[in-house]
Amino acid sequence: MDADTPKAVELNLPQAFLLLATTDKDGKPEVPVYALRTTLAGAILAELEQIGAIELQGKHVRATGTTPTTDFQRELDLIRHKSRPHTPKRWVSMLENRAEVQRVYEGMASLGIVEQAGEKHLGLFRTVRYPEKDHSPEAALLKKIQAALGAPTETQVSDSTATSTATDETATDEGTTDTEASDATTLDPAKPDTKAPDDRTLALIALLQAAGLLHKLFPAADRIWAGELVKDYWPARAVEDELRMIRLAEQEAPAL
Repeated sequence: MDADTPKAVELNLPQAFLLLATTDKDGKPEVPVYALRTTLAGAILAELEQIGAIELQGKHVRATGTTPTTDFQRELDLIRHKSRPHTPKRWVSMLENRAEVQRVYEGMASLGIVEQAGEKHLGLFRTVRYPEKDHSPEAALLKKIQAALGAPTETQVSDSTATSTATDETATDEGTTDTEASDATTLDPAKPDTKAPDDRTLALIALLQAAGLLHKLFPAADRIWAGELVKDYWPARAVEDELRMIRLAEQEAPAL
């Protein structure tokens, strides 16, 4: 590991998702609250699947019988002891809640990654936010995902805008069109030297895509390539299905 590589911190998938889905300075979610809760529920299923505690058997989620150590023992026990199995979408609906979001935030606060900040409204109500305290875990996550996608982050794209513009103008003066210059600097995520992502990185990419965050964090990423990387990952697909139902219900509500 070189000196420029961010120090890796072992985060579970719900922590990793929540960290990337929260703005660094004010601790506000990057997505609507319902999408944050729903995707976090999918991230819990993904975490339990990654440690071998659950698996998809046909259309239903079932416990495997193994007893790994996990921060989500309560959720695992629910799945293990349910009288009848449920689909992934049903479990996402059952597991999503505000308390779980706060519990995951508090876990990261105990690690010194985020810190708790509160706001009072009319002297009565208190809104709790979790702005970033230590950026290295998020930087490590972004670097891993960037390596998998072969695309710079939104911040890197912004920082390089002026340089790219100057390069395009120079190339145009030398007889190369703006389009050709742009194509020459476009990253190809399918290049052989693109680092093969591990299963956890793939799961995180799938969850970010389901929440609508992947393109926001990595605007230069090839969406088709990203889709192929995480195709048919069942926890993320369950999140997408549940979010689709929530949005449909919201659209139909005014007509009721």
